[in-house]
Amino acid sequence: MSDDLVLDVKALGFPWDTIDPFLFCVHHDDAYPAGNERLGPAVSLAGRHLGQDFAGLDGFRMYHGTEVPGFPAHPHRGFETVTIVRRGLIDHSDSLGAAARFGGGDTQWLTTGRGVVHSEMFPLLRRDAGNPLELFQIWLNLPAEDKMVDPHFAMLWNERIPRRTFLDREGRATEVAIVAGAIDDARAPAPPPRSWAARPDTDVAIWTIELAPHARWTAPPAIGPSTRRTLYFFEGESLTIGGPLFQSHAAVEVVAGAPVEIVNGERPSELLMLQGRPIGQPVVQYGPFVMSSPEQIQQAMLDYRRTRFGGWPWPSDAPTHPRERGRFARHVDGRVEEMP
Repeated sequence: MSDDLVLDVKALGFPWDTIDPFLFCVHHDDAYPAGNERLGPAVSLAGRHLGQDFAGLDGFRMYHGTEVPGFPAHPHRGFETVTIVRRGLIDHSDSLGAAARFGGGDTQWLTTGRGVVHSEMFPLLRRDAGNPLELFQIWLNLPAEDKMVDPHFAMLWNERIPRRTFLDREGRATEVAIVAGAIDDARAPAPPPRSWAARPDTDVAIWTIELAPHARWTAPPAIGPSTRRTLYFFEGESLTIGGPLFQSHAAVEVVAGAPVEIVNGERPSELLMLQGRPIGQPVVQYGPFVMSSPEQIQQAMLDYRRTRFGGWPWPSDAPTHPRERGRFARHVDGRVEEMP
């Protein structure tokens, strides 16, 4: 391995910088306290800028929620959201009529296409203990020809996401969870049908990687010659990626077409990997809309004002599901999945 495998290094901010076809990635990690009878924090919210609380006071944020933390009803058009929940739960509701409670390793994949409104609330179910929440939300772009496709809601349940454990010569383990893409014969569940990731030649992969202390693992090369790959070192003390030592968390772009060895330090470490062939088209973003031209952004705003992207069938802008409800999804066609 050599330093030539590392192409770029950036510090992790909020959100994380990404490379086409990804638009950005946010790592939410909040130490929510015990919940109250309304599924919100059972502590005083005085001093918070409710509705716009991103300060992290006392280790958690309310985001745009005023009673329950999270993101009440808001529109999107022209891209996809991939939400990987590592700890805690999300209550999802949308203008398609879909709803879900998911978490603990589940992933929701939403193609917003021509337009959808959804809410993502973080119910604090436990009343006698804390309610930690940790998740990644990744925005994956759509090519110009697919920006106005019908929206699509999909759930990739934790039990169906393949994981592979690799042991080095000393028996130290590296576990890879494959949300998109494949390693050897382990292939992720199919993404939505009009996703950039659904095309066979785009080489999109989303993996989470956990390394035991001192573990060694070599990430296999990507397939496509124009694929780009970023490794986000977000948990742990130190490790090497392709040779260079990293002692602070960073986004590390590496050569995608070559194997890259990762050698962990003394404590467990975790990385997120995002890779894919760039779409290579103009990107114009205005808040929740991602299109190809300023005129399309103006049209998205007009369409939303006129149609509300189908309206909002829920009794509030920040709906939550009953406390006793387990993990579930109600799909657009009325099909209901109940998970243990």
